[in-house]
Amino acid sequence: MSKVILITGASRGIGAETARLAAERGYSLCLNYRNNRQSAEDLCASLSGDGHHAITWRADISVEADVMAMYEAIDREFGRLDGLVNNAGILERQSDVVDMSRERWQRILDINVIGSFLCARESIKRMSTLNGGQGGSIVNLSSRAADLGAAHEYVDYAASKGAIDAMTIGLAKEVGDQGIRINAVKPGLIYTDIHADSGEAGRVDRLKTGVPMQRGGLPGEVAEAILWLLSDAASYTTGSFIDVSGGR
Repeated sequence: MSKVILITGASRGIGAETARLAAERGYSLCLNYRNNRQSAEDLCASLSGDGHHAITWRADISVEADVMAMYEAIDREFGRLDGLVNNAGILERQSDVVDMSRERWQRILDINVIGSFLCARESIKRMSTLNGGQGGSIVNLSSRAADLGAAHEYVDYAASKGAIDAMTIGLAKEVGDQGIRINAVKPGLIYTDIHADSGEAGRVDRLKTGVPMQRGGLPGEVAEAILWLLSDAASYTTGSFIDVSGGR
């Protein structure tokens, strides 16, 4: 049977491109989404039509019961799990910290940090050789914002990705002897719909002159890095980060 990976936030952007590339490379897929049902189902239908094994599952990853139900569905459908792409994340409108509410911070942390933790935990339970699993790979989606800070835009988002960086390092050390590798990809300015969520759909074009390569990146370029970290080609790579940011 082909290897099975879960991609959270798979209905658009980097998640969707990762799903397409993973399917081309022979993976079976669980495509998680929260709100964009039609996009997720259209993607799944396209992949299935090309002969790939894929299912969709709606889950708010910040809700533990949703996460548990999703993993139970993976157990039923596939009977195994070999990889997780912790891609789901949210961004709020651009703002200075002094104007941010506690509720906003809570929403960001619930999805971007707690949700990623819950999915990592359940994946480790299934992949760990200590539990009878066959090992596997987790790729977390961080961001260059964790290093740059995103001042006057979304320091809360940057902070949540800093937490992802710490979790990546800690988990890599914790489960390295259980056959599981934990790494992260740190995209920079990438052409995805998430910028519209922040209130500036054209943000990449506004800032691209500050990128050494003088352009924004494409979701497929991020997906290539993710798929490499998932694959056996990265078999001795854990606790590591790949910046996909054009040098920014």
